[in-house]
Formats: sequence, structure tokens, C-alpha cells
Amino acid sequence: MSTDFTPTIAELGHVGIRCHDVARQLEFYTETLGLTVTDHDEDLGIWFLSARPDTEHHEVLLASGRTAGSDVQLIQQVSFRCDSLESVIGFFRRFRERDVRLDMVVSHGNAVGVYFYDPEGNRCEVYWQTGLQARQPFIEHIDLDTDTDELLDRIRASVARFGDTGFTEASYVAWTKEQNENALSTGESK
Repeated sequence: MSTDFTPTIAELGHVGIRCHDVARQLEFYTETLGLTVTDHDEDLGIWFLSARPDTEHHEVLLASGRTAGSDVQLIQQVSFRCDSLESVIGFFRRFRERDVRLDMVVSHGNAVGVYFYDPEGNRCEVYWQTGLQARQPFIEHIDLDTDTDELLDRIRASVARFGDTGFTEASYVAWTKEQNENALSTGESK
């Protein structure tokens, strides 16, 4: 190998999450999100899950042994890409039916995302890439009960207006500041 070789990352492979209650988390990630268990070791308290088990052995690892309190924010977000807007809308409806705590439903210009919390308070997202180009951050609240064609027209119009500069709603700015202040006041961030 050449000494001037620069290694590169191909893609993110998987994320491991330590849990207070692995069984509860496992039920959520399989029943609500539809991930498949590909392997597990009960003695070690680990479960391997994948959305694409034929392609990727695991994308999420659930492990017992979380020692941080349930009020400690460890993960900013774990995001799951969907192949269609219809799937994002389907998850949105499923979350409402199952009383999954939602954070926000937004257009990022280049994606539509539904942010939610798993049973242990880890923030997650399901999203669909729109194919549009938009400078980030781009946070615009949307209503997924809107007719799909009308919703996409609104997103395209917003990207035409703000895609080069980005767009962040004031409510998101306030939310981010509140999260940062809470982290500082509890000593999580230094």
C-alpha cells in the first residue's frame, strides 16, 4: 500500500444502543419500526437488528447495561431512511396509533422527516429524500395529513425560496437553545 493512501469511510454500518430494558426496546424496534432480529446472545444481553437482513447483518445493536439515568440525553438522533414518502406517512400514522411520543414533523428541503422517541427516550427519525437540494439547516414544520401532491408542491416552493440559504423556524431555534441549556445545567456538556 502506498504511503500517500488516504483511507475513506464507505458508509455508516450500525449504531449500538445500551438499554435499561432491552426487551421493551426490542419490542419497539421490531414491532413498531419493523426491524428484523438477525442474531442475539441472551447471556451477553445483545440483539442485532436490520432493515435489510439480506444486505446488512445489522444496522442497530441493542445491548443491556445502560448505567446513565433515563433523564440523561446520550443520543442526538438515530435516523432511518425510507424509500418513499408514503412509508414516512405510514410510520407517522403508526406512531400516532401506538402513542409514540413525537418530537417534530418537518421538511429539510432535501428530506421529509418524522422525529420520535423510542421507549427509553432516544430521539430517532424516519425520513425520505426528496431529491431536492437545500442548504442545511432547513427546518420547516409540515402536516403529513395534507394531500401528498399539495405537500410536495409546498416543499418545492419552499426550497425554491430558501434552498440556497437554508431555513430554520423560530420554534426550532428556541427548542435547540433549550436543549443546550438543559445539557449545560445538568453538567452533560462541558
